[in-house]
Amino acid sequence: MGDDETRQRPAGRPVAAVVVETPLAHLDRVFEYAVPDELDAHAVPGARVRVRFSGRELDGFVVERRDEAQHDGRLTPLRRVVSPEPVLTPEVLATCRAVADRYAGTLSDVLRLAVPKRHATAERNLPMECPVQDEVAAPDPGPWAAYPAGAAWLRRVAAGEGPAAAWTALPGRTGEADWPAAMAVAVATAAAVGRGALVVVPDHRDVDRLDAALTSVLGKGRHVRLTSDQGPQARYTAWLKALRGHVRVVIGTRAAAFAPVHDLGLLAWWDDGDDLLAEPRAPYHHVGVVLGLRAAATGAALLTGGYARSLRVQVVVETGALVPVEADAATVRVAAPRVTIAGEGVDEERDGPAARAHLPSRAWRVAKDALVDGPVLVQVPRRGYLPSLSCAECRTPVRCARCQGPVALGAAGTAPTCRWCGLALAGHGFECGHCGSHRLRSSITGARRTAEEIGRAFPGFPVLTSGSGEVLATVGRQPSLVIATPGAEPVADGGYTAVLLLDAWASLDLPVLDAPLEALRRWMAAAALAREGRAVVLSGAPEAVALPAVEALVRWDPAWLAARELAERRELGLPPAVRVAQLTGGRRALEEALEQADLPGTAQVLGPVRLAQPGGAPRRLPVDGEPERSLADHHVLVRAPASETESLTRALLALKAFRSARKESEVVAVRVDPLDTF
Repeated sequence: MGDDETRQRPAGRPVAAVVVETPLAHLDRVFEYAVPDELDAHAVPGARVRVRFSGRELDGFVVERRDEAQHDGRLTPLRRVVSPEPVLTPEVLATCRAVADRYAGTLSDVLRLAVPKRHATAERNLPMECPVQDEVAAPDPGPWAAYPAGAAWLRRVAAGEGPAAAWTALPGRTGEADWPAAMAVAVATAAAVGRGALVVVPDHRDVDRLDAALTSVLGKGRHVRLTSDQGPQARYTAWLKALRGHVRVVIGTRAAAFAPVHDLGLLAWWDDGDDLLAEPRAPYHHVGVVLGLRAAATGAALLTGGYARSLRVQVVVETGALVPVEADAATVRVAAPRVTIAGEGVDEERDGPAARAHLPSRAWRVAKDALVDGPVLVQVPRRGYLPSLSCAECRTPVRCARCQGPVALGAAGTAPTCRWCGLALAGHGFECGHCGSHRLRSSITGARRTAEEIGRAFPGFPVLTSGSGEVLATVGRQPSLVIATPGAEPVADGGYTAVLLLDAWASLDLPVLDAPLEALRRWMAAAALAREGRAVVLSGAPEAVALPAVEALVRWDPAWLAARELAERRELGLPPAVRVAQLTGGRRALEEALEQADLPGTAQVLGPVRLAQPGGAPRRLPVDGEPERSLADHHVLVRAPASETESLTRALLALKAFRSARKESEVVAVRVDPLDTF
């Protein structure tokens, strides 16, 4: 380490406050250890250490050196310093603590996600000295000139202020006007005044696009990427470059939200509604919340962008904490694609039943005309071949005789099998329990079957598929048909000449409360890849119900749908208008937990009710290394006003600590703001 680091070493302070990596909630605090003389110079705040804890050796982080112990007894000495590198900075530690408190989790849970595993070779090979780089020139507004508030927001970022914005990106943009280019301009604006920037996107394809845009604007070597597909050494090297100040710009996927960027000036994320931004492991935090907490603590500017708007963003917009950055109505009309609904107007008179086929005649005509000068995108909401089968006579869904799971056809000429347990239907035959028929029909057509049908409908044109197993990043300008599932749509060079959105009913039929918003987000993400003003056909929209999501797509007005949905949630007392926590465990354990919890007086308890699990098997929860100690077959929802968020999470943290200290045999898992419950 250099001379500056040597001067900062807290030599002479004999006590180290350590956060020990343990999942037990009642041990979620710092513990004091004596610092042996031989470790004094290296046990700096932020360093990784090994300590003796409850008869075992565990990892931990030094968070503070103290002159005197607050503990009255004799202190156990540190076992060793794993590395003197101060990997846990005060700012990242504060963020991790805030995230743990917000989601009723433990600090240890967040730290294992925030700080990557050490790689000794990476530490040795990366020099401590920061390379000398030229200053970044302040960029022109570029793509932001299309938004009335865009240039003003950039000026505030350049002035070192912390403006917070919700950006609704224009569709149909390519090259230097696309959203990665706009993000790169925002990052360069912060970098030009010596500030750091952190941008989080849903997947590695988005990282690739943003990486190319930043390299074009900033030049090589001024930013790093942090993604799960990197090897341990590459990822830790990139993380160390940010920690040591070699670079001040970091882009990446979900875990990059905790990157130790120096002097943060901008925190941004793209497509808030994408479920890839929600952590699937405890404490189940969302990237937008993490970056919001960091912005509040550091004073950095905040930017969330997307074609659609999630309810989480809409709540903050309506409070005034996020200012909308949108194009005016005339600009949106020019940029937005021309959306038509198959089966409306004269379609039914002219085409009869074909107007509502899987590939309706209107969609066929649009694709035929568009294939003259470029590729056509076809979005299919379900992967596979025929992912759902039903009785040909009465339309009753076919269920597995063993586990009652859905039965699907994996490919042409194969036997139908259960999607849950894999039981083949051929050996057991099929007889409808409702009408006695022995004939099957498809309920849903998957992407691979769609590719077969479209290949026959448009002979002579190449058919490309992008979905589970093989996701294409880009396609060329040559005429072709691209069949993709939601989220796997490749970017076309110059944009698509038309976009077909098939089976709209399947997107709207998702078993979640956010189905209309999620359907609109998926449709807009695909439609935005079309060239400016080109045709988009939505087929398979249900007739019998009012469809605000379809109206929002036709009008290209995602903010209207988000505001409408949020108003309805407020009337009904549903999240995110209220705060909800989910407690999962056995029925007896949940009843005990509710008696033990000191919930706010305004909290409402719903349940317990049994959880529906594939195959009817109860889910097992891991407990401190004992994965089959508890059965989680019920859950309880606790609903409280948003103003009681802190009171609710404090009560849940206290409940977890109480049950952990008592070594309860049955576990109760706690999840705040569950995304998949409603």
